Amino acid sequence: MSDTRRRVKVYTLNEDRQWDDRGTGHVSSTFVERLKGISLLVRAESDGSLLLESKISPNTAYQKQQDTLIVWSEADNYDLALSFQEKAGCDEIWEKICQVQGKDPALDVTQDTIDESEEERFEEIPETTLLVELPPCELSHLEEIADLVTSVLSSPFRREKLALALMSEAYLKKLLGLFRVCEDLDNREGLHHLYEIVRGVLFLNKAALFEVMFSDDCIMDVVGCLEYDPALVQPKRHREFLTKTAKFKEVIPITDSELRQKIHQTYRVQYIQDIILPTPSVFEENFLSTLNSFIFFNKVEIVSMLQEDEKFLTEVFAQLTDEGIDNSKRRELVNFVKEFCTFSQTLQPQNRDAFYKTLANLGILPALEIVMGMDDLQVRAAATDIFSYLVEFSPSMVREFVMQELQQNDDDVLLINVVIKQMICDSDPELGGAVQLMGLLRTLIDPENMLAPNNKTEFLSFFYKYCMHVLTAPLLANTAHDKNSNDSEEGSAMINPVCPDNFQTAQLLALILELLTFCVEHHTYHIKTYIMNKDLLRRMLVLMNSKHTFLALCALRFMRRIIGLKDEYYNRYIIKGNLFEPVINALLDNGTRYNLLNSAIIELFEFIKVEDIKSLIAHIVDNFYKALEPIEYVQTFKGLKGRYEQEKDRQSQKLTRYRRDARSLDEDEELWFNEDDDDDEAEAVDKSRLEDDYSDGYGKYMEAKKAGAANGANNGKAAVPPPTSPPATPNNSSSSSIKTVALPATPVVKTALVGLVDYPDDEDEEEEDEEEEEEQSPRKRPRLSS
Repeated sequence: MSDTRRRVKVYTLNEDRQWDDRGTGHVSSTFVERLKGISLLVRAESDGSLLLESKISPNTAYQKQQDTLIVWSEADNYDLALSFQEKAGCDEIWEKICQVQGKDPALDVTQDTIDESEEERFEEIPETTLLVELPPCELSHLEEIADLVTSVLSSPFRREKLALALMSEAYLKKLLGLFRVCEDLDNREGLHHLYEIVRGVLFLNKAALFEVMFSDDCIMDVVGCLEYDPALVQPKRHREFLTKTAKFKEVIPITDSELRQKIHQTYRVQYIQDIILPTPSVFEENFLSTLNSFIFFNKVEIVSMLQEDEKFLTEVFAQLTDEGIDNSKRRELVNFVKEFCTFSQTLQPQNRDAFYKTLANLGILPALEIVMGMDDLQVRAAATDIFSYLVEFSPSMVREFVMQELQQNDDDVLLINVVIKQMICDSDPELGGAVQLMGLLRTLIDPENMLAPNNKTEFLSFFYKYCMHVLTAPLLANTAHDKNSNDSEEGSAMINPVCPDNFQTAQLLALILELLTFCVEHHTYHIKTYIMNKDLLRRMLVLMNSKHTFLALCALRFMRRIIGLKDEYYNRYIIKGNLFEPVINALLDNGTRYNLLNSAIIELFEFIKVEDIKSLIAHIVDNFYKALEPIEYVQTFKGLKGRYEQEKDRQSQKLTRYRRDARSLDEDEELWFNEDDDDDEAEAVDKSRLEDDYSDGYGKYMEAKKAGAANGANNGKAAVPPPTSPPATPNNSSSSSIKTVALPATPVVKTALVGLVDYPDDEDEEEEDEEEEEEQSPRKRPRLSS
């Protein structure tokens, strides 16, 4: 048998009853020695790899659907489909399959599918008794036909037989012709029977029947039959909706008649499935699987046909970006592109990739930049949906575009800034659009989906330089400094509490804070620099005064994420700015109320205690413990005090060890002075004279050392001869007979800065800072204020 090659797509049905695209290639039917039979082979057109190798089994039921599809099952729950590019190719392969099985190619199903249990039951029954005999297609037999259709639904075998019977002699078309007769006669009983018949035929789940029912000649009659549900007092008016209310709008004229017909058919079948048919029960879920497949392949075909028509899509985007076009036309264009993208969700990943690349090449992102800035709410909403499809599919594509457009535009018209402004200006009281846009921004700035490290750094630098100021503008505007306050004072928390009372504004600020909190967690360097330069944490903590508790909690969560990093750079910033004051004020103002704010603040201090962040513990205890001491319903603050005391004890023990080491040094010096390091001079010197000199010298040394220790000097020195040096000579007496011995410095203990990271050059500055903090930091009062 000669090979016949045709271009096809291979699909498999997954567990969710959705078709997965396995690739595109060319199909042939040939004898495979290993399988010992004629088989279907599909080789990928890209690399020639084998996509499918399936032996044509004599007992496998193959179905031909929609002229270009062949569907079959190879094993339990493993369905396959070949979608042909050309009808001729499908017909030729179908003839090969029928030839192997000895079937008539005119049929659309090669085998009758029978469950094993039914096969055993019917295998001994004469063949003539298995045929389903349909009653005459007449008004008087409608009840009998309805009973027959309803009775076979529980038996897969009888469903197959009934489907074959309905296809013979155009029986189904005759039934739909009776509908028009019943409606003209207002025969309600007959119409109710026709409803049961048509609903049952749909549940037969046969593509060949669907081809007839959903053809242009029959589909409105099918919809009409489904209007007369016996459970309803009055029939529904679905046909009126489909023909009068639902209008097919061509934003750009579609010249391909086949494409127009496919769009109409898909819309109507989708309407039947979603609106007309009742929600299937658990036992009926699989009855409409073929209907789902019918809609799926229709959508794939529509997207493919539109995508291949470059002239059509080019005209769409040209008009979309045309400044002279009227708003109603632009609205229709945007809605079309949105619907187009919605259809694309049925495509497999590799096909969606090609689809979005086509849109990108046609200029979808510059077009969105224009329409998202328009005043029309419907246009903006549709544009946001399109943008969400693009971001979810390929955030890297969007990032590349916004960085390239920076070379052409200023930062005010960058796409990301347009998105941020739309989020800020959302007029919806519930901020539905703002929430959606915030999620998209989060995806764009998430380092997890930035694969290349260089791209990550480059994009984040771009974002913080050109976009972050737009994002934080509402926060900074609503937490502005009091003009009468002295902003130059360090540690001052006196900020005019311009906390928004408007609920919508509070929601917006909460969204921005949530995004900034995400940045703290994922953008370590860039966000740290921005927080320090803008003094951002101080501004955020003003929101602790908000009457909206959820906003105060967002500000607290922002600080909690910063402290959770355990970064000493952040800790010094918090201490220097005295930024615990608004948090503790909020705790004290909350009083004895046991609520989420109370728990969140206590958890913050509990974290500091458990993680033993020494610098923050020392700052909190030194400055705020007296105000926090009365809080005894948790042991958090007593625990902080305990940690503080433990650190002081450790420092004291360290000091004692230094002093003990100094005493051991004195003993070594005393032993050294007893040695005879100059034998010749020792014989000539009187022993008593040496002892007197030693006593005088050592007494002066000890007095000098004590005086140095009393003055806190760290460089107390004694001029003594080196213990192991040889007798001095004229050449080296000035340089080697004297050696300076440095005594250990007495540690300076400052309670306000216990446990801070030691910076050798900062001791003098820390002493000055401590004096300033003692003057500026709040004293222990029930309500802290600066």
